[in-house]
Amino acid sequence: MPGGHEMIHYHGCPLSGDSFTQLAYTGRHAMVSFAARNHMELIAEVSQTFCLDNGAYSAWSSGTPFDITGFADFVGTWHRHPAFDFYCLPDVIDGDEKENATMRQKWTEAVDADVLQKGAPVWHFSEPLSVLQEFVDKYQRVCLASGAHSSEGSRQWWGRIAEAMDILCDEEGRPIVKIHGLKMLDPTIFSHLPLASADSTNVARHCGSDERWKGAYVPPDKRTRAIVMMQRIEAHASAARWDKESFGQRNFSLFG
Repeated sequence: MPGGHEMIHYHGCPLSGDSFTQLAYTGRHAMVSFAARNHMELIAEVSQTFCLDNGAYSAWSSGTPFDITGFADFVGTWHRHPAFDFYCLPDVIDGDEKENATMRQKWTEAVDADVLQKGAPVWHFSEPLSVLQEFVDKYQRVCLASGAHSSEGSRQWWGRIAEAMDILCDEEGRPIVKIHGLKMLDPTIFSHLPLASADSTNVARHCGSDERWKGAYVPPDKRTRAIVMMQRIEAHASAARWDKESFGQRNFSLFG
């Protein structure tokens, strides 16, 4: 396995708990969803950097229309904050190539050039590879999304990743653009991929789940539990380059 590098680990927001719990993001990297932005001000204040998720998945799962105007206002408010890194362009969950192209065009019309150039498009595994090639030619960062019904880490999943990496990387496996893995903050996955960054809501969902914490040394509060989980994930780096010979060989000794 090639040597690792300092991949940015974006932890999804908000953590289950009050404002004190959100202080676990202090000095860390956060991904704030448009659909869960209640602690945005606090997270922007304490985090090292943050990126913005469009919240399309939350809208899709709840059966509500995506608020493109609201998201444009949200990004417009925060894109000049010193800790802001990037945002995910609006996408259509389970949408086809045409639907996603239409959504990106609507976004182009909804924001100014300054906001537009700070966004990263989302390529879904179900979309043609030609769309991914278009993103590589046009943008400096691309987000990879498995899809609403995809099984991360399966043989089929790795097969699609391999096809994508042929476009995202050069002949030596070095990424041509910065690659962000949506919901890929699993060390058994990102340790094989040359990701610049990845995100997950794993900590947000489980730091407050009492049944997952047993024994005499259970951290006393949700904030401490979140810090423990974040540190375990952040102990691992992504690969420096794409290695076609070793992909898919998941290292189950890694704890994420």
